[in-house]
Amino acid sequence: MAENVCKECHRLISGQVCEICGSSALTTDWSGYVVIIDPEKSQIAKKLAVKLPGKYALKVR
Repeated sequence: MAENVCKECHRLISGQVCEICGSSALTTDWSGYVVIIDPEKSQIAKKLAVKLPGKYALKVR
């Protein structure tokens, strides 16, 4: 089963509403993902403006 991705914050989610930003604008049309473990120390998290740990899609259509 393809995971849904929130179009607003790009977080991979399993439900129908994003638990981070509350958006219901979801898509299964995405590619690539990154796992952020420690957003405070991660240069990638800073570049993506990610503040919470989790899995995030790199490209969302």
